[in-house]
Amino acid sequence: MTVPRQTAARRSHLFDPTPYRNELLAIIREVSLAEVPEGSKVMDSHALNAILRRYPRDGKGLFSRSHLIKGYRKFCGQYDFAISEHEFVERVQLRPIRTLSGVTPITVFTAPFFCPGQCIFCPNDVRVPKSYLADEPVSQRAIDSAFDPYLQTYNRLSALRAIGHPTDKAEIIVSGGTWSAYPQGYQRWFIHRCFEAMNDFGRGADRRKQSAQENGALAPYLSEGASFTADTKYNRELTASGFIGRQNLEPDGRLWTDWDALRRSQLANQSALCRCVGLSIETRPDYISREEVVRLRRLGCTKVQIGCQSLSDAILDLNRRGHSVEATRRAVRLLRRAGFKILLHWMANLLGSTPQQDQQDFIRLFDELEFRPDELKIYPCSLVENTVLMAFFEKESWRPYTDEELLEVLKTALAKTPCYCRLNRVIRDISSNDIVAGNKKSNLREVAERALRAQGSLIEEIRAREIRSQSVDLQALELRVATYQTSVGEERFLQFVTSDNRLAGFLRLSLPQTEGFIEEIEHCALIREIRVYGASLGLGEHDAKVAQHRGLGQRLIQIAKEYARQAGFRELAVISAVGTRDYYRRIGFADGELYQHLSLDNDAPLYF
Repeated sequence: MTVPRQTAARRSHLFDPTPYRNELLAIIREVSLAEVPEGSKVMDSHALNAILRRYPRDGKGLFSRSHLIKGYRKFCGQYDFAISEHEFVERVQLRPIRTLSGVTPITVFTAPFFCPGQCIFCPNDVRVPKSYLADEPVSQRAIDSAFDPYLQTYNRLSALRAIGHPTDKAEIIVSGGTWSAYPQGYQRWFIHRCFEAMNDFGRGADRRKQSAQENGALAPYLSEGASFTADTKYNRELTASGFIGRQNLEPDGRLWTDWDALRRSQLANQSALCRCVGLSIETRPDYISREEVVRLRRLGCTKVQIGCQSLSDAILDLNRRGHSVEATRRAVRLLRRAGFKILLHWMANLLGSTPQQDQQDFIRLFDELEFRPDELKIYPCSLVENTVLMAFFEKESWRPYTDEELLEVLKTALAKTPCYCRLNRVIRDISSNDIVAGNKKSNLREVAERALRAQGSLIEEIRAREIRSQSVDLQALELRVATYQTSVGEERFLQFVTSDNRLAGFLRLSLPQTEGFIEEIEHCALIREIRVYGASLGLGEHDAKVAQHRGLGQRLIQIAKEYARQAGFRELAVISAVGTRDYYRRIGFADGELYQHLSLDNDAPLYF
């Protein structure tokens, strides 16, 4: 196997603007003086490309947007430009949608490891964690970094900053294998190194070379030409390669950290210039226990992704999932009682199911109070080589849905998802070259949305309503409250929306009515999430046209306090991320062991 070459964004840190001073200065001046479309801050791509063609790099190639941004930052101290760096970056920014949810997402991969599952639909590529493929974009970035969490985090931050995205507020998304099945020392080391990368990046320190030398235990394996393997041979081949042993996960090994070291890196991040404002992991429902929930909080986790896949025990058994629907119910109950945000993975077109059964199965996700996730990823089953599902396909025991059938399932999903849930993904990002049979259309979500709107159906889910780059008049925002019951009590989804129902910000308030298992929050109302949408702003930055940093979050907290007080609670707790703790301290919350707390006894009520 050949390790993928670095991406253009990853190579940008090697670019030196100095030899291209004249060309870059000319481009920067023209971009600074150019007009932008009305109501937008981004230059028309055709107009920008016309400028770039007038000043080619080395007389032939074109400068990238990351080159322009690096040039501006290099020369801004020597020349007076017509617009600020922030305005310039906005004009040339590549893919601004990445940070229009208010934070900068950073996805990092755990190393390949034993998989406790035997799902018949999972790819078995031992170069990456089970269920992933080595040529997926996020897999390639992980392989390029030899699965080193420090390198993955730092490289991604560097790449995003190079193309104009703010990096002050990072949401770390840990993907890969079943997180809870990894050795606990490795889990602590992995998160610790993510925090160290953010801390170093924020202060301009770069220890990537040192990290590659110290933690390069994975690199030799990657060059050995590992191949696909079928069925449950995944674990056996991984072991035979010697890879597991080379991970060196014992307490005296390189890939191991204790709680004290992790705690120190977390404390440093609370005041760092690149802060972790969210941390999610993904695991199986049958691995969630009370002890695991507490351990996740100690790691700094705020969101848990669970592969529930189906709400039918018969379908789970046929697909050798290895857990029951009751396990999902229990996992959701424990996580919600502890205040976590819950993201479920659900699959259509599994062996034994039909489009009609899938539609009914999806509706149960929100009809039954034991589920009702905050976020959801929909993964229609696609057939990939070297999976057990291939045998069923060849015997014609399983077939992929037609485009029309799958479209009807997705239309039901989009129409039935309530206003408090976000559909993060509808189609998995698998290359069409890897799919033997099944959907290969990456834009099926757009097709389904258009079809629903043509029918006059409303789409209430969060992602479709996010305000994104739209200007916001705070005085014109309307407060709407969605109240619903769950297996642990009552939820209030507080949302500020525009007149056309665009979502500017929201807060998830849990009012538990069942006994808890974490003494610290036993008698507390819980803020499980606060999110203000719009372009992500750096720490301390303000923009009168966007929703962020204009007090919307504090208004939501004030309203949550009053609801909690009216429900009889004397204390409000928040499941804060490590990098948001300073924010909550400044508005009156006090640190606890795992949460932050605000007394409601002496607080003046807010009338609205």
